[in-house]
Formats: sequence, structure tokens, C-alpha cells
Amino acid sequence: MLFKKLDLFSLRLRLTFGVAILSMLGLGSLATWTAWKMQQILIDNHKRNIEQISSRLPHDIKIYMEMSLQETVLQKVINNLTTHNTFLLFRSPNNKILAQSTTWNLLPNSTATNLMNFSNQANKAQIYELQGRYFVLCGKTLEVKGQLLGNISIAQDITEEQQMFAQMIRDLSIISIAVITIMAFAIAYYIKHSLIPLRHLSQMTSVISPQDLGEAQVSIKNAPSEVKELAQTFNMMLSRLSQAWEQERQFVSNVSHELRTPLTIVRGYLESVLRRKNNLTELQIEALETAAEEAERTISLLQDLLELARADNGNLHLHIESNILDNLILEVVEMAQKFNDKNSRKIIFQPANKPIFAKFDVNRLRQVLLNLIDNAGKYSDPNTTIVVKLKQEGEKAIIQVCDRGYGISLQNQSRIFERFYRIDEARNRTNGGSGLGLSIVKTLVEAMGGSITVSSQLEQGSVFIVSLPIN
Repeated sequence: MLFKKLDLFSLRLRLTFGVAILSMLGLGSLATWTAWKMQQILIDNHKRNIEQISSRLPHDIKIYMEMSLQETVLQKVINNLTTHNTFLLFRSPNNKILAQSTTWNLLPNSTATNLMNFSNQANKAQIYELQGRYFVLCGKTLEVKGQLLGNISIAQDITEEQQMFAQMIRDLSIISIAVITIMAFAIAYYIKHSLIPLRHLSQMTSVISPQDLGEAQVSIKNAPSEVKELAQTFNMMLSRLSQAWEQERQFVSNVSHELRTPLTIVRGYLESVLRRKNNLTELQIEALETAAEEAERTISLLQDLLELARADNGNLHLHIESNILDNLILEVVEMAQKFNDKNSRKIIFQPANKPIFAKFDVNRLRQVLLNLIDNAGKYSDPNTTIVVKLKQEGEKAIIQVCDRGYGISLQNQSRIFERFYRIDEARNRTNGGSGLGLSIVKTLVEAMGGSITVSSQLEQGSVFIVSLPIN
């Protein structure tokens, strides 16, 4: 459920992941460098210790040789330098063991052999791993008073320190992961809090309708300067949109009003000439009939534009009162049936079990239902049936106009109530559709306090659902 609610493309998630990744890289790099540096310091300390032992040996041997025999001196010097984790072995030039520390005998034979072999190559202190144990090893030739005494092998077991260091690295890794996790949550919370002004800005702008453009103002307090500048930009944009919207509404209203009168006169003259068509040829009659139909279609389009302009300007006056829906729907169905008799199309009314009272404007609802039935006929084959159903659901009266026509795709269902939107341009032109019918229907239904939706499947038909408040 949490993953479903998560927006993978949100600014909050991107900022959170970005800062968390940068923090992780930074802390990881710091922890890695710290661990590497500490390991180098540890190794260097052991190497220096071995180097000091190897550099001290000739001096100690020289002092003891003045008092004792060589073999006794070598063993005594080695014993003095031996600790629980330090191993020393002295060999003659012909590789004979002359003296060794007591700890050397405690080493496994394979480890002791490997240490002797490696010491021949390790002129400087080096780290070796043998059978899970770590040794710092150094091998040098020993000369006293210009005389070559042999080769000395010095090894120090640092396994315990390495294990402690590895444990410290593991603890540091766990702590780093915990710190990064806590930082990620803290960053997410901080970013969420920082984006609240933007969310408020989005919420305020999302509810602004075209009718509110002139009065809408976006104001955000206690917001960053960038968000305040964005709000000011929105306000300037809303002001320009309001001016453009008002100019467009005024233009549509003026043009529709100015063109409707002359077109009505033209249509009247055309009909008058057609009534006296005895002296006209068939071609002239056909041309005049086409002109009259186009004039009628244009007048209807201008009337629709005037209706929408009035609604946009708030001049759409409705006379809403409580009436019986059954009587009006039956009247509309009978009226629509007369116009569809030539198509052999049946229009059936299925009322509820009892009369339903609702609040509506009789003339406007009649216009809505005629438009929906006419629209169902345009997108259905002849000889099909259109069903108008009426029922009550809670405090709503539901009117359904059902057809078995071509259907509407899901993509088009979200746009069919837009102005001038046509599903099929060719079919709409053939049937005289302007793309304004459903937009007017939606405007009128919402003006009466109702709502309209559509449910459709391709090749199975459509259902337009009008919901009105009951008395």
C-alpha cells in the first residue's frame, strides 16, 4: 500500500534520494578513508617496531660479545627482545640455526618454514597472511665489527590487532548505515515540510475555475522567497488569463448575436423562395435547400454559442421548481419518437415504481433530454432502440439515456463534454454536429444543481447518466 501511494517522479522523493545518496557517498568515503588510514597507521607502527628491533640487534650483540662467547650472546640478545607475539630466528651464513626465541618453537612447522623463506626476500618490514594469522616480517643480514655473523628473521604476530580492526570496521559500517537511515528520514521530513508552500500553491490553483479568474489571487505566508515569487507570477498569469477569457466571451457573444439576425433573414428568404418553386429547376431547388439547411445549422450553432456565452457571463436564468420528472420525460420521449419514425428507431421510457419529484427547470431539462436522445440517435444504427430510464438513489433522481450504438472509447469519454470536441469528425459533419451539444448539456445540468457522467464500451453502446436533486 505504501509503495502504491509513493510517487516515483515527485520532487520530494527525488530530493530525498539525491541528498541521501550524496550523504551515503560522503559518509562512506569518509569511513573508508578513515579505516584505510587507521590500518596504515597500525601497520606502520608494527613495521617501525620491527625496524627498531633489527637496527638495535648489532648494538646489543656488540656490547654482549665483549663479555661472553658469540653463541651465548646471540641467545641472550634474542631472549631480551622476545615478547609473547615476537618471534626471532638467527641463522649462520650456511643456513644453520644458531639461536631462536622460545616463542618460535610454538609456531606450527609450516608457518615457521614459510616465515624463514619469506624473510630471505623481506629486506624491509612486510605484512604476510599465513593460515589465517597476520605477521609483520623482516629479514636482515647481521654484521658486527665488519664480520658477517648470519641472517636474523624477526616476525611479529598482529592477528589480534587485525581482528580488532576488522571488528571496528564492521561496527563502523553498522553505525554508518544507521546514521544514513536516520539522516534519510530526517531529510525526507525536512523536505516534506519545505515543500508544504508549493503544495498549498498547487491546491489553491487547482480549484480556480474560469469564472473565478478575475477575483482569484494566490497568497502564501511564511514561504521562501522563491515560492512567493512563483505565487506573484501565478497572480500575473491569472490576471492575463482573466482578460483573455473576458475578451473571448465578449467576442463570441457579440459575433453570435450579430450573425444570428442576418442569417435568420437569409433563411426566411430561402424558405420563401422554396415555397414558390414552380419556376425553379431541380438543380436550383437542390441548391436552395442546401443553403437553407446550412443556414439552419449555422443559426443553431450561433444559438448554442449564445447559450454558453450567457452561462459564462452568469446570465443564464433558470426557473427551478419542484416537478414530476415522469411527465416531462414521457413528453420528451413522445416528441423525440415523432422525429425518429423515419428511421424506424424506437424510444422507450422505463419509469420508476412511483412518480419522482425533483428540482429542475422544465424547459432546460427538456432541452437536455432532447439533446441526449438526439445524440444517441446520431451514434446508433437505424432500427435500434433507445431506452430512457428513471429511478431514485438516495437524495438523487437518476435519468439514464441508453443506446446500443458505436460506443465511446475510454480516451474520448474524458473529453466529450469539452467545447467543439468531436469523436468522429466525418460523422459529426454528416449529422450536423458542432461539438457543443454535450457541453451545453453539462452546463445546464450543473446549473440546475445536478451532474452528468457517461459509461460506454466500444461496439456495445453508451449510457449518459443525469443526476438531479429530488424534492
